[in-house]
Amino acid sequence: MSQQPVQTVSGKLILLIKAGYWLALLIIAAMVIASFILLQQMMATQQHNHTLLDIVSTQKTLSQRIVFLASATSAGSRDKQPALVSALKQATAEFETNYDLLLEQTGADPQSPAKLDPKSIESVLFAKPFHLDYFSVGLIANGDRLISAYESQFTGNGGYKGGDERVNLDASVANATLSGYAALGQRITADADERSEKLLALHRTLFYATLGVIVLVALFIFRPMSNAILRKTHELIDARNSMAFIAVHDGLTGLHNRTFLTDHFDTLIKGTHRRRERLAVVQLDLDRFKQINDTLGHAAGDYVLVVTAQRMRDSCRASDLCVRLGGDEFVMILGGAGGTEDINMLARRILAHINEPIVFQGTTILPGASAGIAVYPIDADNAQDLLVHADLALYSAKKLGGGNFSFFSEELRRELDYRKQLEHDIKVAIAEQAFQVYFQPQVSLSNGTISGIEALVRWNHAERGMIPPGEFIPVAEKCGFMPEIGRIVITKAINEAAEWNRAGIAFGRLAVNVSGTELREHDFDAFLFETLEKAGLPPQKLSLEIVESVILDDEKTGIAAKLRHIRAAGVHLELDDFGTGYASLSHVNPNEIDRLKIDRRFVQNIHENGDNSKIVRAITELARGLGISIVAEGAETEAELESLMAIGCDQVQGYSIAFPMPQDKALEWLTARMPKKAKLTVLQGSLA
Repeated sequence: MSQQPVQTVSGKLILLIKAGYWLALLIIAAMVIASFILLQQMMATQQHNHTLLDIVSTQKTLSQRIVFLASATSAGSRDKQPALVSALKQATAEFETNYDLLLEQTGADPQSPAKLDPKSIESVLFAKPFHLDYFSVGLIANGDRLISAYESQFTGNGGYKGGDERVNLDASVANATLSGYAALGQRITADADERSEKLLALHRTLFYATLGVIVLVALFIFRPMSNAILRKTHELIDARNSMAFIAVHDGLTGLHNRTFLTDHFDTLIKGTHRRRERLAVVQLDLDRFKQINDTLGHAAGDYVLVVTAQRMRDSCRASDLCVRLGGDEFVMILGGAGGTEDINMLARRILAHINEPIVFQGTTILPGASAGIAVYPIDADNAQDLLVHADLALYSAKKLGGGNFSFFSEELRRELDYRKQLEHDIKVAIAEQAFQVYFQPQVSLSNGTISGIEALVRWNHAERGMIPPGEFIPVAEKCGFMPEIGRIVITKAINEAAEWNRAGIAFGRLAVNVSGTELREHDFDAFLFETLEKAGLPPQKLSLEIVESVILDDEKTGIAAKLRHIRAAGVHLELDDFGTGYASLSHVNPNEIDRLKIDRRFVQNIHENGDNSKIVRAITELARGLGISIVAEGAETEAELESLMAIGCDQVQGYSIAFPMPQDKALEWLTARMPKKAKLTVLQGSLA
């Protein structure tokens, strides 16, 4: 999964969690607020009912007090009456005030139709049988008349003018008032109970609704959310485990990778040292893996690698370590390896198992494998040297023809020392730009004209003299020095060719070999164009020679686009060593390739080898039909040249024409073959 989809999924999950959290929080908060409001209402109602009941109770007491004080005043002596009248006046005033408060608190309206409801407070106040409002007002009025009468007597104003018969307090009014307030208290209590029951019922409903909401939130929000979190957590754990696995394992074969080997090899060596045992390092390499990839495709190559890895696991113990270093290179670390004969037998058994045929989509593949073996502590006492020695032994096994194994030896140790010294000397030579360029011409057999000249790298070592390219180039390629060496050669060759071009010396086209490693450099085309521009050599005077494997790797490396860019600038492209690789004929395209070079193995003894003659003829006719020029390299005898002429291959390159020459010799050779200019002869004598 790419980074963008992973971030999108994570963002959606976080948004879902936040939305679910806030939704649940809002729902629960709403339920809590509703419960709080309902509880407040219940408490307020209960307090209101208590207030009303307190007023009713006070009114009942005050009504009895008014009756009592009225009787006591009537029966009391004259000296006690003023005090009793004052108390009666206070009780009556308080009764009236409380009654007004009661009406205000209940909100009773004498015009309300509720008075017809026997269960309402208005019914007690304004309807029969109680008519509490009427009797309360009457009790207040009787009390006020009685007070007024007595106060008139005390002041001597002639007494109460309304008549003595109306002065006395009506007992029936007092009794009716008491009964009314008793009924009002019951009605308020009943009404309060009814309201409380309704509020309690509503509260129970809200409580159950809250529980239901919590259950729904748990089921539809928190449960899916927790499941999603749990699922994503498991995915993250799996991803972490996968990353941890990939970090130390090869993604294709499942074997441990180079990182794991680097981290654990020293530990294995220490354990072997403590047990006083031997440890064998077996480095494996498939002999024909490139051929399998080129002919059957990368899917077949991957399948071969997977099967090889499984066979390696099957051939060793669980305690042994199998590692894929990269490509078709593998390493097996065998602990407790025993003696040399034991290791010998084990290596034979492993190779025999790996070299068994592999069937892929109906095609039988014989990959073949070679192995190099280094033993601890005999060959080395550290991980790095053991791997280097095993690799050197592998190289020795491959030189024997492949399909076999070789132990590291003293002879290989000497070769290793030489190789290390050679690596150091190559570094020094690169720094000093000590590599030289030799030139080998290419000529036309029909007219002898020079069609081109190939630039070849040479190294004249200060102490060891001339070192053959076949000796130092493989080392340089393995150490990654070829891009630097290639740029030195290209720069020197282009500068020399530019001098020839400015001097008017015909050399056809300068051909320079370029490896896939050089072409994979991101700035190679920029370097090439800059070098041509600085030297002043037209791009049309330059050819790049590439091998077939470079074309086959185009899909993975993107070299094709770079080559098209270079060719569009005018630089020619030549396919070197044609016929020795596995390029498809679809790659021999006149829109991409300007010239084919027939490999020397088809040219040597062509006059005696009918098969080689047929191959060269077929290649020549193919090139002629496509409009691509062709040159044969390695022609060394007159008979070979005549055979090439007969076939129709006109351009040749080889020792029979010229050996590779340093630049000064090449300049002499080219100058000597320039066409001679006619000299003008001036005749002596007088005019006739």
